[in-house]
Amino acid sequence: MSCTITAIEHSPDRGRGLARDMRVRWALEELGLPYEVRLLSFAEMKEPAHLALNPFGQIPTLQEGDLALFESGAIILHLAGQFPGLLPQQANARARAIAWMFAALNTVEPPIVEWSMARILESKETWFDQRQPMLVERIRSRLAALSARLGDAEWLDGGFSAGDLLMVTVLMRLGASDLVEEHPNLAAYMARAKARPAFQRAFAAQLAVYQASAAQG
Repeated sequence: MSCTITAIEHSPDRGRGLARDMRVRWALEELGLPYEVRLLSFAEMKEPAHLALNPFGQIPTLQEGDLALFESGAIILHLAGQFPGLLPQQANARARAIAWMFAALNTVEPPIVEWSMARILESKETWFDQRQPMLVERIRSRLAALSARLGDAEWLDGGFSAGDLLMVTVLMRLGASDLVEEHPNLAAYMARAKARPAFQRAFAAQLAVYQASAAQG
């Protein structure tokens, strides 16, 4: 299989692995699949050619033959369903891994994104200091539940799966805080995931894009 994914040419995450193409790169590396990357400027993301692939003008997208997909979770679910390595074979275990994929994107990520966007867009507003504790408490509530469920296990449910991959990329968005470190088992969980060779390869590839764009000014 050969596929092409899209990524941002000048990512605002400054090479920290937060842009969502990181998730797809990591999945492809875990599955040992070759892929190409087409870099886009923010302007190109809003042009008709890209809007035909992603109607919201975002990244990543995946093109595989005559198939075009958008949304990182949908892309990873598609890849994991086609190739062994990111979803268990046993039906119930497979269903639970998929449930963790949805939990990462629908339950854990929304309060984290709201908190991070408030820090970027609302820091000079009069209500910022009053609103932040509420946003942080919502994240703490999610992390407490996640920590309790993980316990002393290595991964969320059995072996490493696409659920872990997505959960870790979501938790990475808290790097500007010490919220994950309040739960030592979650910090260790993230460290295990980030030590995986596939993660290291994906992170290095995305970082190289940022370094190249920074060198060009």
